[in-house]
Amino acid sequence: MSAIVSTRYGKLEGEEQSGLTVFKGVPFAAAPENVRRWLPPEKPLPWTGVRDGRRFGAVAPQNSVTNQALAAMKIDQQQSEDCLNLNLWTPALDRARRPVMVWIHGGGFTIGGGSQEIYNGSVLAKRGDVVVVTINYRLGPLGFLRLNDVTNGRIPSSGNEGLLDQLAALQWVRDNIAEFGGDPDNVTIFGESAGGMSVGALLAMPSARGLFHKAIPQSGSCDTVSSIARANRTAERVLSKLSVSAGDADAIRAIPVAQLLTGVFGADGKTPDRELGMAYQPVVDGAVIPRELIEMVAQGSAAGVAVMVGSNLEEWKLFSAMDPSAQRLDKAGLVARMSKRMTADFASSIIASYERARTSAGASITPPELFSAIETDRVFRMPGVRLAEIHGRSERRAYNYLFTWRSPAMRGALGSCHALELGFVFGTNHLAGMRRFAGEGPAAEKLAIEMQDAWLAFARDGNPGWPGYTEARRATMLFGETSSVAEAPFEEERRAWDGVGSGILGAL
Repeated sequence: MSAIVSTRYGKLEGEEQSGLTVFKGVPFAAAPENVRRWLPPEKPLPWTGVRDGRRFGAVAPQNSVTNQALAAMKIDQQQSEDCLNLNLWTPALDRARRPVMVWIHGGGFTIGGGSQEIYNGSVLAKRGDVVVVTINYRLGPLGFLRLNDVTNGRIPSSGNEGLLDQLAALQWVRDNIAEFGGDPDNVTIFGESAGGMSVGALLAMPSARGLFHKAIPQSGSCDTVSSIARANRTAERVLSKLSVSAGDADAIRAIPVAQLLTGVFGADGKTPDRELGMAYQPVVDGAVIPRELIEMVAQGSAAGVAVMVGSNLEEWKLFSAMDPSAQRLDKAGLVARMSKRMTADFASSIIASYERARTSAGASITPPELFSAIETDRVFRMPGVRLAEIHGRSERRAYNYLFTWRSPAMRGALGSCHALELGFVFGTNHLAGMRRFAGEGPAAEKLAIEMQDAWLAFARDGNPGWPGYTEARRATMLFGETSSVAEAPFEEERRAWDGVGSGILGAL
């Protein structure tokens, strides 16, 4: 059956599915194309009649990812610059003011979409009697390429247009969600990887203040951002690869999307340019993001917002599995790799600390295992712990978790890797390919329910069911085969990073 609801911009037709009403491809901003390319999002254009909201809209332009192992992660929708749309699952159109959960997808700020099947919101919406929203935002060079300086202001993009899209989606939720049975005064944002990093940015952004009330950054926090200097170097290098002069704004605007997406490739035109690193990421531009994110949180930018932040125990094993050279590291190679990320002396100190801690715990200290453990903590765990620590000084509703369940895939080589928690949170481990990746059986089902209930409880009232994080106790929920609260887990490794600044933690 179909269902019709009125928004500020026109009427939408959704579809009733298994006790929920679902709306797909709902525009929350005008198409950011042609003259709007690289500009902040504008309000969606009103329409007459009833708009069909029963099919997913286009996703942001992105390079295709080959050999996607999980069907649940595939991106099948059409790509278009007209991509600023959202999807919504609601138990009823009854203005009952349910908690609202807004999901921001990951994908390195370059791939992904709110329509990926792994993010299907039906399980959470039903189980928790909540409204679930998944959003798209501009990716890659259209969402995170700073052109303002290199073009002398002719193209005024800050490099944060993708974040401004997320902001526009939250404004749409504020203005329209009551019609869908949601409470605009009880909105939780949550996201993983680049989505978690986006949540960290929104916690700091002055313009996001008041648009959400709770936040769950998963495997991403407040430390993966670019300086203006780095963003400008990226822009110069990308334009050079595209053989376009920075002084020719008209030529830059005319670059076809397919060509624009190739600006991050190396000489072979296929593999990423390693000198760029993670080329596209939010920029501390002095306006959208006035200062370092964690500094702004420390100064109260997220005051009154409940935060539940966490990561997976062995995040980096997913990336090591795609990097044969990481699996062949010897001690000298480990030191050399870590010295590129920090000073040589500090690299040696960190490696020694992890050797001691892992030896004491009976864990492997081979160079590949040490590299994975150190990078997991440098990029993911420690930025999250630091957010919980700093926010917890002034907000009792600051919580930390660590996901420890291990994947059975590749004979266990992936461990508790990056993205493994997603199917547990969304209840989508039944989808094609997910059982091989996430595991199955009573223990897996029990863990999924535990995690969904924690996320839902947090969305309802800001309390997931375990003690808040303080520097005295460092209470951390360990989600795994047997979930339990631990005080200061992996403490020796944590202490090894004391005093380390943003230039090292979270940097990619």
